[in-house]
Amino acid sequence: MSYLQISYGSICCGTPSTKPVTDYIKKFEKSNHLKAFEVLKQGGLGREGEFNLYIGIDRLGKKKKSTFIKGLQSAIASQNKKRKQDSDGTVNFDPAATVYKSDLSNIKNLTIYKK
Repeated sequence: MSYLQISYGSICCGTPSTKPVTDYIKKFEKSNHLKAFEVLKQGGLGREGEFNLYIGIDRLGKKKKSTFIKGLQSAIASQNKKRKQDSDGTVNFDPAATVYKSDLSNIKNLTIYKK
């Protein structure tokens, strides 16, 4: 199983909301008539609640995967652009980085994320 990793970091006052990302995922699922994506959360990465989300992408064909990633990048870029520069945390996403199930098997604090 392959996953995309999204990291939520903090500057001073906690992490940003997952709402823009989860809203995009739900919209993509609905418009493409897909079953729900597997989304995992790795918590406990910092004192201010930093965490990672991992989104399972194996069920997507090459074209849908590309479309999904572009939309995800857009949602994250928009969220980062709207944040308060001196207090709101950032959302980081590298579309070229793929995480595999074997990589996740050794990670602590990994749970199924309820959207």
